[in-house]
Amino acid sequence: MEFKHIPVLLNETIEGLNIKPDGIYVDGTIGGAGHSKKIIEKLSSNGFLIGIDRDEEALKAANENLKDYKNYKLIHGNHDDIKNILSDLSIDKVDGILLDLGVSSYQLDEKSRGFSYIGNDKLDMRMDKSQKLSAYDVVNKYKEETLADLIYAYGEERYSRRIAKNICLARKSKPIETTKELAEIIEKSVPFSKDGHPAKRTFQAIRIEVNNEIEPLYNTVIDCINSLKTGGRLCIITFHSLEDRAVKKAYKDAEGKCTCPKDLPYCVCGAKTLGKIINKKPIEATEEELKINSRAKSAKLRIFERREKAN
Repeated sequence: MEFKHIPVLLNETIEGLNIKPDGIYVDGTIGGAGHSKKIIEKLSSNGFLIGIDRDEEALKAANENLKDYKNYKLIHGNHDDIKNILSDLSIDKVDGILLDLGVSSYQLDEKSRGFSYIGNDKLDMRMDKSQKLSAYDVVNKYKEETLADLIYAYGEERYSRRIAKNICLARKSKPIETTKELAEIIEKSVPFSKDGHPAKRTFQAIRIEVNNEIEPLYNTVIDCINSLKTGGRLCIITFHSLEDRAVKKAYKDAEGKCTCPKDLPYCVCGAKTLGKIINKKPIEATEEELKINSRAKSAKLRIFERREKAN
């Protein structure tokens, strides 16, 4: 299957990065290079792009999409390891970083990846197919209490305990092997609702667990900010509340807070800051974009600029 992924909030992200032609930029979730192609188009021959992705299929697609350029390097890795990745490349600081979080359209649509509750495909959900843990392992090997807790925490699913109980009852007869089998168990566990497919939240929770998407995110954001040059920008696109909360908290903590009385002309409390939040409210997709790409509906873009001064 051809790797197709429509870049979300493309113009807003490129504008948010405030690209310098000779700068070094990192796309920590390069996918098919939809965002990265726009970044590299704005770079001079002295500029450089680093693309990171856990998905080797994504890296192949990115390489094809960027084949007319030479000033880039693709890395099979995880954006959570950005400090080590940059260190291995002998790069101290960069001018901008982009993280487009969550699952790609290709991963959702490619049946063999087992991300979607629509279809009858092998339970997998690994972004990095070289890792051992898969959705099959989570569904068939986790204890009922652990399964219920993660469905509640990562899926914000109110019927998590009922779903976990029914999964464990079903797997006593035979392993749950396909997305269809899992989706049918969930459908029988959840009352009818007009709020999307009943399996949506549980599938999200299992995917997050398999790929460890939330636990390291706060520290990843801080690492990204610390990897920026002064004036460098970090743009992060999130697609659900758990991601957005982690990013929002990290940005707020990195910005710091001055405790001086407001009538003082300058800060004397010594509050430190890593920079400034550029947009207090997240940037969301326009009506025009939603007509083209319905998956942009939940997307939120938050931008942070590195500064090394007291508040």
